[in-house]
Amino acid sequence: MQTIKGPALFLAQFIGADAPFDSWDSITRWAADCGYKGVQVPTNDPRILDLDRAAESQTYRDEFLGIARQNGVEVTELSTHLQGQLIAVHPAYDAGFDAFAPEALRGNPAARQAWAVDQVGKAIRVSGQLGLKAMATFSGALAWPYLYPWPQRAPGLVDAAFDTLAARWRPLLDLAEDHGVDVCYEIHPGEDLHDGVTFEMFLDRVGGHARANMVYDPSHYVLQQLDYLQHIDIYHDRIRMFHVKDAEFRPNGRQGVYGGYQSWVDRAGRFRSLGDGQVDFKAIFSKLTQYDFDGWAVVEWECALKHPEDGAREGAKFVRDHIIRVTPHAFDDFAASAVDPAAINKALGL
Repeated sequence: MQTIKGPALFLAQFIGADAPFDSWDSITRWAADCGYKGVQVPTNDPRILDLDRAAESQTYRDEFLGIARQNGVEVTELSTHLQGQLIAVHPAYDAGFDAFAPEALRGNPAARQAWAVDQVGKAIRVSGQLGLKAMATFSGALAWPYLYPWPQRAPGLVDAAFDTLAARWRPLLDLAEDHGVDVCYEIHPGEDLHDGVTFEMFLDRVGGHARANMVYDPSHYVLQQLDYLQHIDIYHDRIRMFHVKDAEFRPNGRQGVYGGYQSWVDRAGRFRSLGDGQVDFKAIFSKLTQYDFDGWAVVEWECALKHPEDGAREGAKFVRDHIIRVTPHAFDDFAASAVDPAAINKALGL
């Protein structure tokens, strides 16, 4: 077994216009000051990582890693959540997701998709060049508007959606194989890959591709009422990244899983800062350790109530307290003895 690495922090929710959140140098110093040993880096903001420069310049890549190390943190993985989302967008969501693309591409779904594919491909290459093993992303979604089967779905609609999704991702998965990088889909509502069944549907269509893997985030399973512990038992060989995020689900006589179109504060299911929700992280860390997860425990802060800076500082300690330093030997080794075939035969009456 291996000890899980951490704590690390996903920076996406913290990047902003003001110091220390407006530059790579200052945000990494801030993360280290909070107690983090690593940072997971979004690739959509050139103030933090200029993906185009990183794809072209070894000097830039060396400086990027050097600043992080100088400030006391490692780069754990890159993220292409926003770009991955744009690889597959149902027309119902065109207006909403246009904001994820450069302004010149808005209103042009085909150009937006081509840009997204190029961006994810660059992030895969840069991940390999930086010596990173995995990259986080979203799958995008074509079938999501048809999640609930009313009105009845047209026969073959879901199959066609997943066939198309797989065809768009297969070349990127092959590229990831060439660069030694696992593409880790965050299993997330709003994506066609939103639970274990849909992940398997996709995996079948990409031929069980070795580079098609998962970001495990229990908060999304709490909100779906999915067994997040059994999920580890089933998919541990595909779980290559871990977002440590808490959530709670408190249904009542007025609303349940769907949330009644309410704001996050007023939903039955909502994300919380670590330790403030319902997730059994002791069991999660135990299972991941049992299955020899060798990645990072990455805090993703999303809370409807608490200030993000408080959530970040508390999160570092929370993860540090939950990481299990694995034992180098069995607890009863003190009573072990050398193999004695004669004694064994005698004990068995042979």
